[in-house]
Amino acid sequence: MLNWLRKALRSRYVEMLEEENARLKAENRAMLNSLLGTAGFGPIETGEAGKPAALTRVRKRSWGQIQAMREEEARK
Repeated sequence: MLNWLRKALRSRYVEMLEEENARLKAENRAMLNSLLGTAGFGPIETGEAGKPAALTRVRKRSWGQIQAMREEEARK
């Protein structure tokens, strides 16, 4: 009986650790995607086995281009 209780508690503990691990992986992926977005790269999409896909470069606009777009919109 004691062994069964010990096994049940251990399996619950392992389950809690696996849930925490999954939560931390998701949080780390979100932080990494945020940093990549700041650097001008698109987000990493995870594939089937959790392997990241290839990075795609996102075109960033210069402040001059942004200002020109804003001025054009203001004229309209």
